[in-house]
Amino acid sequence: MNLLIFLILFPFLAALILYAIPDARLRRSFGYLAAVMIIAATIYLILANYAQEAQYFDVSSEQVKEAMLAVEALMAAYIIYQSVIHHKYHTLLIVIMQTCVLAYVEFGMPHQAQAANNMFVDRLSLIMAFIIGVIGSLICVYAFGYMRDFHEHHKETKDRRGLFFFVIYAFLGAMFGLVFANNILWVYFFWELTTICSFILIGYSGSREAVDNAFTALWMNLLGGFAFALAIYYLSSAGAALTIDGILAQGKGVVLLPAMLIGFAGLTKSAQMPFSQWLIGAMVAPTPVSALLHSSTMVKAGVYILVRFAPIYKDSVPGTLLSLIGGVTFLLASGIAISQSNAKKVLAYSTVANLGLIVACAGVGTYEAVWAAILLIIFHAFAKSLMFLVVGTVEHRISSRDIEDMEGLIMRMPRITVKMIIGIAGMFLAPFGMLISKWATLKAFIDSDPVLVGMVAFGSGMTVFFWSKWMGKIITVKRAHKTIEDRITLEEWVVLYALAVLTIAICLLFPVFSHYFVEPFVLEVYGKTAQLGQDNIMIMALMLGVILLMPLSLLYYKGERRHLLPYMGGRNAAGETGFQGTMGVQKELSLKNYYLEEFFGEEKLQGIGIPLCCLLAAAMLLYAKLNFPGVPV
Repeated sequence: MNLLIFLILFPFLAALILYAIPDARLRRSFGYLAAVMIIAATIYLILANYAQEAQYFDVSSEQVKEAMLAVEALMAAYIIYQSVIHHKYHTLLIVIMQTCVLAYVEFGMPHQAQAANNMFVDRLSLIMAFIIGVIGSLICVYAFGYMRDFHEHHKETKDRRGLFFFVIYAFLGAMFGLVFANNILWVYFFWELTTICSFILIGYSGSREAVDNAFTALWMNLLGGFAFALAIYYLSSAGAALTIDGILAQGKGVVLLPAMLIGFAGLTKSAQMPFSQWLIGAMVAPTPVSALLHSSTMVKAGVYILVRFAPIYKDSVPGTLLSLIGGVTFLLASGIAISQSNAKKVLAYSTVANLGLIVACAGVGTYEAVWAAILLIIFHAFAKSLMFLVVGTVEHRISSRDIEDMEGLIMRMPRITVKMIIGIAGMFLAPFGMLISKWATLKAFIDSDPVLVGMVAFGSGMTVFFWSKWMGKIITVKRAHKTIEDRITLEEWVVLYALAVLTIAICLLFPVFSHYFVEPFVLEVYGKTAQLGQDNIMIMALMLGVILLMPLSLLYYKGERRHLLPYMGGRNAAGETGFQGTMGVQKELSLKNYYLEEFFGEEKLQGIGIPLCCLLAAAMLLYAKLNFPGVPV
């Protein structure tokens, strides 16, 4: 238990120290030390507990409860203040409603059940701790070098790095608290802390766009927080348990409505349609924020809570509706990604899409679907964090995040391009992790919900399209090139190499990881589990060995190789890209990608997805409410 408390409290302590240190060099040194300590504590926790069943800890809660209430009051006051000075009155209304519900639960319902065993650790929380502690800490280390370059490129932005590092380390503490909390009131407290942290980080630059996008993220996540608060009210009113294990042990008739309200909160936090816009808007923040929100913290909180309550969603109408929201989001977000040339937007919509798959699995709720969902969480965290950080580094070197401007990147930034290829391969190439996870997802849907099979099939086809054209662009070989990797900081290199190695390692070793972590968790919850057959593992290993030959061969590419002009169906004219066509007309070769905006335009597909998912979400909550046994008067 002491190690759990350390992992929750130490990041907050480190955040305060980082905020107080005025010297940038000293702040960076302490930040490295704090990150190393968090990684070491996380690994030690995993090694000490991976072979054990779930462990529950009864922490004295009265003083903790009072402290949490005080912090919640401060957070509400801060949001109210920010809403007033920025004239965001819809946000003000939501936070007031949310505060009123919680105040009534805390002070107006003396009959509420008292939670015991406020903290716990099991294999799912160990998996999440690894993602938070290792990937999150590496992102923090990367941020020290990146933010120095960021302010060199954006001199108009006020330098508030002390606040920045305070918030990202506090973010890690909030996430540790969320995954180790068994008391649902504690989960809610840390849930709201992540909302506040994301609001501050998205609005870091202080520009009008950043502030507006930060408030979009705030009101959407506060809406989810309001649903979470209502769930606590209904649990208290029904005399149900206020712990995760207690809720899962109740009958569906008692806890289905609270579980669906928490599921709605999970939809907002994981940026599912109709709430996907907050995550797209978060791209205005510095790259480490994007990586932190999209891979190891914010959105993972949403899918984590959905996977926790998946057994309640199983074989229920609201669960089916929840899975359809995920399926629709996966299909449409994958389509929108095709139409984007902005690399960060492609990554953002890819994130939304992959989270949709996890939500669909949680809604189905079978043991096979939960097994697939956890695999998706793991592989997505590693590959996507690598991709976001690589794109941030490239953006600083070429002053663009447009995919078209990355043509021939292999000649200009060969080592960085190898990292990017590993990240892209991890997202869609066989036998890397995301493809394995989608195979497992498809199998789970065939066995339980065939309606989702088509969505997964077509959405996965779109995924291949937008990743393939990006990969093709960066490995295009051009004669004239100049290497521009010389100014990348040591922190960036260390973190990018570490994440590239981890991405490959998790793909190579995932059968071992599944055997010791994923399968035992699923077995503990459902009494049975899923796994890959021995033949599939051997095929996967062979395919992985073959696919790794491409990025490894690029490491040895030499610019002095023989270079032939491309054949363009006519007589080559001036330069490499001109040719004489029929009737003597000179034309230029164009290698620009297809974006098919008329079919997959952002506005067009959102116009379909947002109202459809609004209807599905409303039907999900309405059905659960109509079947709730009622609130005693």
